[in-house]
Amino acid sequence: MNKRIIYRRLGAGLVACVLIFGFTSCSGHKEAKVEMERDHVIINKLQHAERYYNMHPAFEKAFAFLRQDGLAELPADRYEIDGDRLFCMISKGPGRSRTEAKLEAHRKYVDIQYVIAGTDEMGFKPTGDCKLTDTSYDADKDIEFFKDKPDNWTPVPAGSFVIFFPQDAHAPLVSSGEIHKVVLKIAAE
Repeated sequence: MNKRIIYRRLGAGLVACVLIFGFTSCSGHKEAKVEMERDHVIINKLQHAERYYNMHPAFEKAFAFLRQDGLAELPADRYEIDGDRLFCMISKGPGRSRTEAKLEAHRKYVDIQYVIAGTDEMGFKPTGDCKLTDTSYDADKDIEFFKDKPDNWTPVPAGSFVIFFPQDAHAPLVSSGEIHKVVLKIAAE
């Protein structure tokens, strides 16, 4: 598989390294249908979210939730935005080490993970390249875990987001400090 690295400026001189890889499927199941196929993990600052509206019909509404006044004051909980088609979970707590973080993947939902405070170092790897299952897919929770190690790690600072499609296995919540974040769940089909 042809892989290459690109660098995306996140503002204020911060540059993120993003691994480019082919559009892959999840562990042999069907790929999620999205409006636009893309071939890389997306990392950017919230102020540039409009660039991604055309990738999914619910992205504009999802990013509007992140831009609301008082987001940082909302308590850790699940919030319904558009029923099961679009909801989020807000969390605040200590990070974990890279060795504690497991790659996870979803089949029904796209994740937009937005860091409110702290830095979340996230690992990622194409789901189709994950060969070592840790926990089999749970359809009710829409999650599976892998023992594979991420191909790449990148720090995601406060004010930034990452978009993970079903073909993107990811290992979030890695930090030596506290992470305050929002995980938006957007139905992939």
